[in-house]
Amino acid sequence: MPKAKNKKICIVVSSLGKGGAERSSGLLSQILFDVGYDVHVVSVLNDIEFPYKGKLLNLGELKDENDTTFGRFKRLRILKAYLKQHNFDYVIDNRTRIGTLKEYIISQFIYNPKKTIYCVRSYNVDLYINPNRFLGKLIYSNAYKIVGVSKLIAQKVKEDYGVSNVTSIYNAINFKTEVITTETTEDYILFFGRLDDDVKNISLLLDGYSKSNLPSQNIKLKILGDGKDLEKLISKTKDLYLDASVEFLGYSPNPSAVVKSALFTVLTSRYEGFPRSIIESMGLETPVISVDCKSGPNEIIQNNHNGLLIVNYNSDALAEAMNRLFEDKDLYLHCKQNSKLSVSQFSEENIAAQWQSILK
Repeated sequence: MPKAKNKKICIVVSSLGKGGAERSSGLLSQILFDVGYDVHVVSVLNDIEFPYKGKLLNLGELKDENDTTFGRFKRLRILKAYLKQHNFDYVIDNRTRIGTLKEYIISQFIYNPKKTIYCVRSYNVDLYINPNRFLGKLIYSNAYKIVGVSKLIAQKVKEDYGVSNVTSIYNAINFKTEVITTETTEDYILFFGRLDDDVKNISLLLDGYSKSNLPSQNIKLKILGDGKDLEKLISKTKDLYLDASVEFLGYSPNPSAVVKSALFTVLTSRYEGFPRSIIESMGLETPVISVDCKSGPNEIIQNNHNGLLIVNYNSDALAEAMNRLFEDKDLYLHCKQNSKLSVSQFSEENIAAQWQSILK
């Protein structure tokens, strides 16, 4: 792959910790660094957990020291001076973006719009672009590019805001991650992600699992992650009499070993962007059952080929899918054998080439 001749790229992130969007941002810095870009990462919050490459400006340290109005203006001045000092060829903004006046100031006076790329990492576009069509268009229509992490997100941005500077580039998967598997005598299925029921709808997962044959077959459900709804979900588990069958594992920054040892993983979200849990599972040859939420799953899963894609908000359909993937051994092996190859299109090399095509 041709090198980038040291073009300077600044990736602005909310943080480099906890979530799939944050992990994807860290991986993007590694991808662009490895193909020759001079990469800088600016983090708004002092949460640096996932791997990244390049130079780091951690504005979060200053935020921890002083989060008054004066402190916020000071951080904006520091960011503006940093961008001016380094004269970046492009700024890639991965943050969730809320607050109309603040974002207007950043987009028009801190960044150079013609050198700015805004990423939209959720089908809930309101987290990234003002829901008012006029204001959204005012702030972002003169940017160089708006990149949706799925085709459906890019289509939604085009239609909702009437802008033409939109494209889609998927999140990448790192096939080079070393996985140290641990011996386990348990058979289990797995959810891993943020415990936010308003988004991830883990209540649906518990309902579907309780209706399936898996608890009676001693197939556990493990839930790996942390978040605001942990106690609510533990309580629901007790209400469904699943205490002995459901295990909450807590948060892990590197869940690969647990994912690889699972029979399959499950995603039941109300909406997504381009869910890392699906591509990371398949990259580890672990099949996936996912609801057909907007957006992402139906751009990854080929039903009955590398996993099962089912109607959303239907616990009976979810229970039936769990039973099928567990009991139909031919189907299970077929999906497992096809998992890794089916996500090869999301390799770092392929995604790097797509980014290089717009970072001309």
